[in-house]
Amino acid sequence: MRCEEPVKIIEILRLTEQGYSQREIAKSVKCGKSTVGEIQKRCRNCKLQYDAAAIMTNDEIRMLLYPDSFGRSIKRDPDWPSIHARLQANKRLNLQYLWEEYKAKNTQGLSYSRFCKRYLDWKNETGKNVIMVQYREPGKELFVDWMGDTLDCIVDSSTGETLTAHFFVATLGDSSYPYVEAFPDEKLDKWLQAHVNALRYLGGVPRVIVPDNCKTATTKPNYYDPAINHSYWDFAQHYELAILPARVREPQDKAPVESSVGWLETWLLEWLRGKHFFSFTALNNEIQYRVKELTKRPFQKRKGSRQSVFEELDKPALRPLPYTQYEYANYIVRRTPANYHVEYDAFNYSVPHGLYKQLVTIRATTTTIEILNDNRERVALHQRRYTGSRYVTNLGHMPPHHRHQHNANRFDGTKYRLWAGSIGEQTYAAIDHLLSSQIVEEQAYRSCMGILQCSKKYGNERLEAACAKAITMKSCTYSTITTILKNGQDKVFSFKADKPTPLHENLRGSEAYV
Repeated sequence: MRCEEPVKIIEILRLTEQGYSQREIAKSVKCGKSTVGEIQKRCRNCKLQYDAAAIMTNDEIRMLLYPDSFGRSIKRDPDWPSIHARLQANKRLNLQYLWEEYKAKNTQGLSYSRFCKRYLDWKNETGKNVIMVQYREPGKELFVDWMGDTLDCIVDSSTGETLTAHFFVATLGDSSYPYVEAFPDEKLDKWLQAHVNALRYLGGVPRVIVPDNCKTATTKPNYYDPAINHSYWDFAQHYELAILPARVREPQDKAPVESSVGWLETWLLEWLRGKHFFSFTALNNEIQYRVKELTKRPFQKRKGSRQSVFEELDKPALRPLPYTQYEYANYIVRRTPANYHVEYDAFNYSVPHGLYKQLVTIRATTTTIEILNDNRERVALHQRRYTGSRYVTNLGHMPPHHRHQHNANRFDGTKYRLWAGSIGEQTYAAIDHLLSSQIVEEQAYRSCMGILQCSKKYGNERLEAACAKAITMKSCTYSTITTILKNGQDKVFSFKADKPTPLHENLRGSEAYV
């Protein structure tokens, strides 16, 4: 008998004033004949006509026709905006649960059926039920996500262990043409590799990729300004495209991929369920075969198929792939230690010593280690090392005194002899004697370095003369040679450069025969 739906009340008034019978009106507004009579009676009692009702709010109509019940209803009605927000934010909630929660606090409140009816009325009045038409420009957007369902379908032939397959889905906006690939997990490297494979499979690059706000896409989900993962940014820059994560709790932003996921869960995963594969390669080959078959099926509400629309509209609109394929890079932040070498994967790579105590970002690929400062400027670039010495050092990163020490330590006897030979025969003879006189050759390296460095201050000619004099004195030491040079004794000493005096323990001078 009662009808508190303002839309029906207004329509009953309109049809009544046009002279339709109660039976005709009841059939038109889909309610009982007695309900029509009740509404007509209440409208007559309060002198409500169609023109006035048409410009009144729903609450005004309810209050006029049902003043007592309207007052009670207002007191016990839930906060519909809050109810709606909770339903949108949590997919596990439903109206039954929220009604029971509401009823526990309002024992005289709405019945479950009235609760649901009022909620639907509120949604209709506020426009929450209507859907905005989403026009998808061909080749512009690629929607990406992980399927919610997984399959335990990979069997390790060596251990017999069953592995879980996770499914990545990419869908072009206009044609809904999908790309599907299975991975052992949903980590960042798999996420990016899936993107690379998807673009290669599609044969081109869209202008925009729309991911969900998952951790592999965003480091900080935000409605207006989501923070994109570093590696994801690298990928976007490589392919010159934009990453626009779907807004939180806005399912229309990712409707194509959501629709594709549901379609593929039915026609792909159910088809795969119960099958077993011995590798992800075998599984993905099967997936490609099945998906190609599915995309050729005609649309139910549109001409053509996913395959034909892709070939006709989406594919021609895609931009060409870059010449080189994107290489995944991992980002790690480190604070520079006192030895100005930052660690990555058990190896240590140098940075300029001035960055001591500062934070730097390591960008690691399979081949390179790039180090960035806090302004994201490159400060070091190294070949990535997997074996050998744990320290990789650029000499330019050293302070001057460390560089000097390094140069002294990196020479062996052969290199010192070659250096000495480039200066002259007397210098070579002195250095050779100095090295040979030590039980352990390394003990003489520093002395050799000091002697040879004298050529920079005194010149090769004076060093040659000083070494010749030291040979005659049978004292080819650092202190002897440097003393000769400091005192200028080399200037008054003459020798024939083309006849070096050999040094040998059995060599005797004239004094031995006195």
